[in-house]
Amino acid sequence: MSEIIKNRSEILFLYDVKDANPNGDPVDENKPRIDEESGVNIVTDVRLKRTIRDYLYEQKGQEIFIREIRKNDGNLKTKEERLDDFGQESLIEKCIDIRLFGSTTAVEDRTIVYTGPVQFKYGRSLHKVDLTYIKGTTVMPSGAEKKQGTFTERYILPYSLIAFYGIVNENAAKNQNIHLNETDIDLLLEAIWDGTKNLISGSKFGQVPRLLLQVVYKEGLNFHIGELDRLISMRSDKVDESIRDITDLKIDITALVKRLEENMAKIECIRFKVDERISFVKDDKNIDIRQALINLPVKELVF
Repeated sequence: MSEIIKNRSEILFLYDVKDANPNGDPVDENKPRIDEESGVNIVTDVRLKRTIRDYLYEQKGQEIFIREIRKNDGNLKTKEERLDDFGQESLIEKCIDIRLFGSTTAVEDRTIVYTGPVQFKYGRSLHKVDLTYIKGTTVMPSGAEKKQGTFTERYILPYSLIAFYGIVNENAAKNQNIHLNETDIDLLLEAIWDGTKNLISGSKFGQVPRLLLQVVYKEGLNFHIGELDRLISMRSDKVDESIRDITDLKIDITALVKRLEENMAKIECIRFKVDERISFVKDDKNIDIRQALINLPVKELVF
């Protein structure tokens, strides 16, 4: 078995959504989640983890614990039944989502608690969003006595650029004997990028990954910069709610690059992947992100 990870790392992920619903609220007509105070779009960590899980299972053949499995009688398997499929001792070994995100499962008189080494904050858009109500019709009647089609309705966001921030905590893996290894982290990064890109459903089609950055720190430091998502900002000549495309804005990375360079002695490597349509600004000048990171130990991700 591969070694447990020894390095802490931070993850910054930007993606955008166009004419879709990145994360509906089931208790509010499935509307996109919006912070009423600030007007920004919110996406829960659960939504991102679902994206990652689905990609790892469907595209990479990795077993995951949290997924829907129907029995012969049509009912879903319970957590207890899923645990019986593996046994507590082999749960971590066999299920990559448990190694990544942990789990809390109550089984009869036992409670199994693993704090996942990988944790994400809620994603938030870098700007105010425009909630749009769409009404349409369908040619299919909704009941046996209906003789004509019915109305359809849904809420979408014409545009939202969302930033997620996460940490890979080597201590959580070591202290709980969770054998999260570097291969698992490579798969995680691929699932964040390609999983988002492959969310081709009625409500999610239109999501595109724009930037993925992993800052890997040197072993044994017990250190991370923190809040990388707060070190970037959006610039645009348009009013926030009128933004409709990634070309309507630029990402200011001045503060981010400054903090990375200040802590360069503590950084082992910065791995990144970037979409070529996104534009960046540093010190009030347009810049390619590769040039912006030129003084740092970087490696471009390929998947």
